[in-house]
Amino acid sequence: MSVECLMRKNIRTLEPYKCARDEAGGGMRVYLDANENFAPLVDYEKINRYPDSSNLDLRLAFEKAAGFPHTGIIAGNGSDELIDILFRIFCTPGEDCVLVLPPSYGEYSVLAGINDVRVETCPLNSDFSVNEAALLEKIAGCRPKLLFFCSPNNPSGNLIDRDLILRTAQKNPGITVVDQAYIDFAPSGGILYDDICANERIVVLRTLSKAWALAGARIGFMAASRQILDKAYDVKYPYNISRPAAGIAVRALKDREGFEKRVSQIIETRDRLMKRLASMDKVREVITSDANFFLVRLDDPDRVYGELKKRSIVVRNRSTNLHCEGCLRITVGSEAECDELARALEEIL
Repeated sequence: MSVECLMRKNIRTLEPYKCARDEAGGGMRVYLDANENFAPLVDYEKINRYPDSSNLDLRLAFEKAAGFPHTGIIAGNGSDELIDILFRIFCTPGEDCVLVLPPSYGEYSVLAGINDVRVETCPLNSDFSVNEAALLEKIAGCRPKLLFFCSPNNPSGNLIDRDLILRTAQKNPGITVVDQAYIDFAPSGGILYDDICANERIVVLRTLSKAWALAGARIGFMAASRQILDKAYDVKYPYNISRPAAGIAVRALKDREGFEKRVSQIIETRDRLMKRLASMDKVREVITSDANFFLVRLDDPDRVYGELKKRSIVVRNRSTNLHCEGCLRITVGSEAECDELARALEEIL
């Protein structure tokens, strides 16, 4: 099935909002088109002007940093906006469904609910691997418009086999969305732009919130085929990323050395903390992770979670998630923060 046929009819025929500045192109000298204030009241360059609706400078910076061509990506207000855009492009409310692999990122189901889209599930195995046969059977049965792979997966932290994702995407008649929010912490195995060129029904999500340390800026990227990107530009808000957020992100993306140093530091700290926690008598299991977090399985996670809060330490209680019984999810912070957590756990346990 073609990408265009998968789109909602009203999206295929949508006449998008266009601003005069887009139509005029660059190089204008006097801007009297957008009802802006003629001069800023605070000291930030051009803050009185709307930002570039295509976020070109930001996309060029991401191209240099991550290797995805700027013509093959769109920038969003975090990955969440881009996921929501995919729902609005492809999923007819009250009719279509999406497929998720629990336990996984909860926002997929939340956005499905907001958009009145049914959620079908194909649970991961107890070791958080994908049951490929069951997944293909589920795809054939429910024919989802969107299939979500989170790789490395949240909350389990494991990288999903690249070849499995590509095989599944080939057999999936809908759109296969690969959320790679934590891929910078993984050794290898990510889906690349060449994979999108080989299969126009693959979409890749990336974010600057994790490894690039810009959670407060809310910057995400979606790499996709030209057909999907064209409709994503039609559907998104005209000025979806603020000028300050884009400027900060461009600065960060130029610091490749700092980025690589921080990622290495987090991975080293993660491995040290996992080893330390695994040595504690009452820790049942520490689950290996390819992300900047990991699961630790305990006998009484609710009590431990509450005791940590009393010490002003917050982690994520995932003990009610499928296959996560007894598990707390721990984000890898600074060495000092991780040492404080470990000491607290030694006291509590």
